Amino acid sequence: MRTMTSWAKLLVIGWGLLTAGVCCAQESTVTGKVVLEGGANAKFAASTVVWLMPTGAAAGSTPVPPMHAVLTQKNKMFEPHLLVVTRGSTVDFPNRDPWFHNVFSQFNGKRFDLGLYEAGTTRTVHFDREGVSFIFCNIHPEMSAVVVVLGSPYFATTSNRGEFTIPQVPAGSYMLHVWNEGASAEALQALSREVQIGDGSHAVGTIRVPMTKIASIPHKNKYGQDYEPPSPNNPVYVQPQ
Repeated sequence: MRTMTSWAKLLVIGWGLLTAGVCCAQESTVTGKVVLEGGANAKFAASTVVWLMPTGAAAGSTPVPPMHAVLTQKNKMFEPHLLVVTRGSTVDFPNRDPWFHNVFSQFNGKRFDLGLYEAGTTRTVHFDREGVSFIFCNIHPEMSAVVVVLGSPYFATTSNRGEFTIPQVPAGSYMLHVWNEGASAEALQALSREVQIGDGSHAVGTIRVPMTKIASIPHKNKYGQDYEPPSPNNPVYVQPQ
């Protein structure tokens, strides 16, 4: 009977260890609940973002695939109001209204000005850095949206009941972060904490977010000036016949 050589034995053992490592690399489903306290209102109820940023050995090495998302302008509103994407993603801004729009952002997340564009056309923005971008229209002051760009693929937004689920999270060490439009930066920073994710399901419990901002905050146009009242003689504001 032919005996196995030492080299062949090493190959078999190595392959077995590799296979075992792959089989045993577990992923968890992370769940929790967010409770808004203080000045919470209906607009902010389902607008909390929760994400896990890898730390330790996995920090900086976790692949973050870019996304392709759509933020529609319709009925003088942005749909959805809150959009969460990963760093490097592209977002289309189609105009589904029968009048012009001018989408812009002058905040730290991503500064851009798409200019005036008509019904049925689309402009695209590449969100190449992490951060929060507050989006407005230079023509219609009632229009607002938020694009949150993350450097991690492990995120979720809360339901109307404040619940969230982050699937397929590899075991390891993470920093848990929370963001809500109605909370201050200081309050959100204080909620960040390190969590250890193991095999199987993992519950992070209830996260209580103190709310301090109101739903509608007046803002300036892209020139830093107050919005002018709509003019019936200006074709920008008039619906085509």
